[in-house]
Amino acid sequence: MHNKNNYIIIPTLLLVSLIFSSCENSSIEPENPTGKLRIEFNHYINGENIIFDSMAYVNDAGNNYLVNEIQYFISDVTLHKNDGSTIILNTWQDILYVDTDIDETNSYIFKDEISEDEYSKLSFTFGIVAEKNNSLMFVNPPESFMFWPELLGGGYHYMKLNGKWNNELNQPAPFNFHLGIGQIYYSFPDSISEYVQNHFIVELPEMALNIKDNETTTIKLIMNVDRWFNTPNIYDHNFWGGDIMQKQDAMQQAIENGHNVFSYIIK
Repeated sequence: MHNKNNYIIIPTLLLVSLIFSSCENSSIEPENPTGKLRIEFNHYINGENIIFDSMAYVNDAGNNYLVNEIQYFISDVTLHKNDGSTIILNTWQDILYVDTDIDETNSYIFKDEISEDEYSKLSFTFGIVAEKNNSLMFVNPPESFMFWPELLGGGYHYMKLNGKWNNELNQPAPFNFHLGIGQIYYSFPDSISEYVQNHFIVELPEMALNIKDNETTTIKLIMNVDRWFNTPNIYDHNFWGGDIMQKQDAMQQAIENGHNVFSYIIK
């Protein structure tokens, strides 16, 4: 005669085993905990948010000026660890477009799954490196409107900073503070002997950026627009005039100042 109790004990033991197994699994931490990073772009003059279209500002050269709009690219955003290793955030897009007239371009969440850790530095390319700066890669506006003329090297503007200053006649005059590929001339304006790649690396001051599992960490990235005109070079609109696209010496001053333009706050 079969013992019916034998058929009851086995499933009961299996059920208990499964319960304990489930409890153990629920307490196991993920093997590779990861989080996300958001960058919010902000634009200041003299430590405060820009008031656009207002002739309220004076640079170190004594130029009264206003800013209408700013558009620019940053690319190859990179996180650095204390041990010297780096992570480039490029899973979905490695080139970010920022436009002060388009709110949705002023905040990006990277698609990259970033390992939970403390990162000591963030860097990025201002503009686009030569290998990626290919003409016609953006087919739709607003990015397509950033094209750089083929005669001047092709690809795209790194930045358009448009505004006005009161010139030597104390009359408002437009300036197009534009950065992109520069030119060296045999004779100006059409005999080009060499192109100059003016993109540059921005390294933010050291930070303690903590990426935590299943959380999004936010960096408020601040472009201090006044620094384009004063650190370390005092930039004089009266000397350089309204357009600098074909003035490599002027763009070189801007590049040297550009290393000091950005600051940050970790939110």
